[in-house]
Amino acid sequence: MAMFYRPALWKQCHNTGIGICHLLHTSSRASAKEHYKMLVLGGGSAGITMSARMKRKLGADNVAIVEPSEMHYYQPIWTLVGAGAKSLNSSGRPTASVVPTGVKWVKSSVEEINPDSNTVRTANGLEISYEYLIVALGLQLHYEKIKGLPEGFGHPKIGSNYSIATVGKTWTALQNFKEGNAVFSFPNTPVKCAGAPQKIMYLTDAYLRKTGRRSKANIVYNTSLPVLFGVKKYADALWDIVKSRDIQVNLRHNLIEVRADKQEAVFENLDKPGENKVFKYEMLHVTPPMGPSEVLKGSPLADEAGWLDVNRDHLQHKKYPNVFGIGDCTNLPTSKTAAAVAAQSAVLARTITRVLKNEKPDKKYDGYTSCPLVTSYNTVVLAEFDYDGQPLETFPVDQSKERRSMYYMKAQLMPHLYWQGFLKGLWGGPGPYRKIFHLGMK
Repeated sequence: MAMFYRPALWKQCHNTGIGICHLLHTSSRASAKEHYKMLVLGGGSAGITMSARMKRKLGADNVAIVEPSEMHYYQPIWTLVGAGAKSLNSSGRPTASVVPTGVKWVKSSVEEINPDSNTVRTANGLEISYEYLIVALGLQLHYEKIKGLPEGFGHPKIGSNYSIATVGKTWTALQNFKEGNAVFSFPNTPVKCAGAPQKIMYLTDAYLRKTGRRSKANIVYNTSLPVLFGVKKYADALWDIVKSRDIQVNLRHNLIEVRADKQEAVFENLDKPGENKVFKYEMLHVTPPMGPSEVLKGSPLADEAGWLDVNRDHLQHKKYPNVFGIGDCTNLPTSKTAAAVAAQSAVLARTITRVLKNEKPDKKYDGYTSCPLVTSYNTVVLAEFDYDGQPLETFPVDQSKERRSMYYMKAQLMPHLYWQGFLKGLWGGPGPYRKIFHLGMK
């Protein structure tokens, strides 16, 4: 999964985190101050990086961030956690340690946003007014929209790399695989890190080969999409990989039910309404349906689908000029990844700087996003592209080819960059380096 980030999404299981409170991060209940020049909603990667940028721009006393979760997770590494290549503990740190020092952390969830009165109400009853608002609320996972889930996770042989509560179950199911179908799903909704559902599929293939069980396995990828991947250059490369590894791909197949007690997964054929197919499984990896935050849906800030309605070039709200958005919660027509958030953060910081000076935004976001497609325990196809689905590659090599160097970057370099650069507001994507590597031509 490309760098991402939404700890609030794991509300049902965040009590597994460690509650550590930095002395400089005060509790919302203890503070009488209820007005901030800049209020940030959400403490995932987008919210933390923008808080850091706004602290440098406005001073810590003028910035507050609202986030309920005690722990912050680097979710892209969960792909490797689910395959046993990384530990779960390595993916998380206390939220108090990543909130910029001196910035007010309101440890609660957002209950209501009223952009007409410039106020936000939190779940613990606090009302906060603001001059400017950055919405970084991420998206929500909806396992419950699949019949039989989430209760089905109580059975063995089923996991999901999208939740801290279930990523370990993926690795358990993989280790215990004996013989039969290993089934992987992709839902009929927008998702974050659209490559993640097939990354674990390739790692499963590699693990079963390494342990001498591949001949007893039938690996099946059932995706609701009409394509294997949304960008043709990388899709062509991935088709070559699945064919060479004898992986079965069924397009336009959407998971609608899990019968965990019978080890059965039911998929609907989206091209033939009413036609369902049952797959027996020895291992099942579920990518859940996803949707916008409940607090956004139906609010004045949302579009008809419930996503934050922002200008695609400048990330400023289309109706409320003092409201900005970033990351998975927005309706930006690009893949929802933390790599996208990094690029967006640089543009948004520039937009806000201009707005604070009563000037028009001048820097445009080109839709840059990235997906390091892990294809084995030592190779990655590094997909990078823009709004138009055109490759926007950083390195002067063909990134559609599997490369060990790209795996090293994914597994070793990117986590360090995330914690030490991105969350501190010091990384705005590879754009400047791309120009250098391509001699200024891109």
